[in-house]
Amino acid sequence: MSFGQPWVLTLLVIPIVLLSRQVRGRDRLPVALPVDFSGVRSSRLMAAVIGFAEMLPTLLAAAVIVLLAGPERLGKPVSKRVMSNIELCVDVSYSMTAPFGEGSRYDGSMAAINEFIDYRAGDAFGLTFFGNNVLHWVPLTNDTSAVRFSPPFMRPERLPVWMGGTEIGKAVTACQKVLTERQDGDRIIILVTDGLSADLFNGNDVDLARRLAADRIVLFAIHVADGDVPDVVVNLSHLTGGEVFEAGDPEGLREIFKKIDGMQMARMERTAPERQDFYQPVCMVALTLLGSSIATLFGLRYTPW
Repeated sequence: MSFGQPWVLTLLVIPIVLLSRQVRGRDRLPVALPVDFSGVRSSRLMAAVIGFAEMLPTLLAAAVIVLLAGPERLGKPVSKRVMSNIELCVDVSYSMTAPFGEGSRYDGSMAAINEFIDYRAGDAFGLTFFGNNVLHWVPLTNDTSAVRFSPPFMRPERLPVWMGGTEIGKAVTACQKVLTERQDGDRIIILVTDGLSADLFNGNDVDLARRLAADRIVLFAIHVADGDVPDVVVNLSHLTGGEVFEAGDPEGLREIFKKIDGMQMARMERTAPERQDFYQPVCMVALTLLGSSIATLFGLRYTPW
């Protein structure tokens, strides 16, 4: 046990002095009572009990002083979830309007993303759309409502011509800048695309992957198209410690997001124990002393007259 204001304990000198005076007072000669023919005999046990009863108010004062000093104790260490910063990088080039299940590739991707958000509660999500240009639609936030309501506004068939192409390198670099602004937590990019990007040729994929790895950013790539995943996208993902997935249908896309959740599980860290108030035992002692002192007032006291 420790105390928030230990200097208050110096006041314990007062009850200690009072107790010592009360103990010495018991050694003095007893008071002669003017009672003739009394049949009551002296009792050392009764004298001790009455003497203790006289000390109860002093002991209660000592307990109050201890309470005023603010007794504390260390709480139990707890595990705290380490937040992950996840930037969702979604391709909105015109090819994302291709059929994919009952909707388009874009529809299936956004539906799977919304399900992924549900079982990553506590993480921060950002949403970036890209084509030939990049648009940070939702900043990194724990409030995912903006991500959930975004699909109708960025449908590829409604976008201007200058968003129609695919420049993955530009988009990933923009997401990198967003994530490096976060000092705490894991950093993850989930790239959803169906195309090949010329700005990753000539070794640019390896250079970009090394920069991501240096910033502790892991990239997972999801290819929502027929055919093999482009080598440059594979390099970009694997060199950061991530993985590449191929989604042939909406159900497969949902399973991919579940797999990513299992691969990049939330980390827990032990936090240092904090000081907590520890009044309960002292209060129990104080209440016991108070109750006992009140009970003795009903007759257990010296009456030398």
